[in-house]
Amino acid sequence: MTQPSKTAARAGQPRKPARRRGPLDYEHMREPLLPLDLFLRRLARSGVNWLILIGGSLAIGMLGYHAFGQLGWVDSLLNAAMILTGMGPVDRMPSDAGKLFASAYALFSGVMFLTSVGVLLAPAIHRFLHRFHLQMDEPGGKN
Repeated sequence: MTQPSKTAARAGQPRKPARRRGPLDYEHMREPLLPLDLFLRRLARSGVNWLILIGGSLAIGMLGYHAFGQLGWVDSLLNAAMILTGMGPVDRMPSDAGKLFASAYALFSGVMFLTSVGVLLAPAIHRFLHRFHLQMDEPGGKN
């Protein structure tokens, strides 16, 4: 006697969402839209990741400006925050080491700021695109 296949056994059951794995745990385009409470949890997790990225980047800048730029902690914070947000430096660097650090930190900050904005907005953009895709798949939707 042969046993029915797993797909045949599941034919009458609603499809369960696939098991989530890894940091990018977004639902597949054929899966239903995530419930609002789980979406808000995902959004909060992205906010925490954003704070970690921005806080870590700010700490790197503060340490570098303090060590290489010979600035006090408050001035280091000011310079790091201004560079990280793309506003530009406040204080001149007195040494070549400070200038090299400021150059490297400016390049790092440009990439990190854009990356962190992507991390913060990714859940909302994914939800919008996922909802749009589900509407396209509905009967009567444009294909």
